[in-house]
Amino acid sequence: MDDDSRKVAWEQRTGMLLGVASVLFLAMYAVLVLATDLSEARQDLCLAVILAAWAVFAVDYAVHWRLSGQRLRFVRTHWLDTLVLVLPLLRPLRIVRVYEAVQRRHGQPRLALHARVIVYATLSVSLLGFAGALAVYQQERGAPGASIHTFGDSLWWTCSTLTTVGYGDVVPVTPLGRVIAVGLMACGVALLGAVTGSFSAWLLQVFSEQEDEERPPGS
Repeated sequence: MDDDSRKVAWEQRTGMLLGVASVLFLAMYAVLVLATDLSEARQDLCLAVILAAWAVFAVDYAVHWRLSGQRLRFVRTHWLDTLVLVLPLLRPLRIVRVYEAVQRRHGQPRLALHARVIVYATLSVSLLGFAGALAVYQQERGAPGASIHTFGDSLWWTCSTLTTVGYGDVVPVTPLGRVIAVGLMACGVALLGAVTGSFSAWLLQVFSEQEDEERPPGS
């Protein structure tokens, strides 16, 4: 069996596991941030699950690196996988991959390209927004001069940031909170641009098909 075949076999075996690890990571992180009365034992349990999820991602990354045979070039050519491993907030994006895997496993027809782009972008925005809101709330609450005092404030700020509206009524004041804000701005522009572009392409296709149907034969 060559490396490509082994890579496909590995991805088929571990796809659902990585999705479950992503869900558990996000869930435990949310519990740590939002639950203020957790006992020390429960905090340790949440941290253990988060570390276990990271270990799953690390093993998956190492296996892909080994099967690629690219050595250090693998880091450059698979930069998204590298970011997912290094940056915790991006790990829930692995959940998006599970959607396609479940469809294939159950024999369901794949959506059209335009619909798939919209679905994936919507899922990605939702996951990034929730994870980003958690991270910003964790950094901002209790900070001197902070305007984000509740998780609701953080969600409101995240929605206005991802949609590039930016009301400015609540803003992060901590250095790490602002770094997260820059990342959410970039992701919001990219993902919403993908949805807009896909929707526009779909409209052009529909109008083109209608014109072809209305055009008299032989014209």
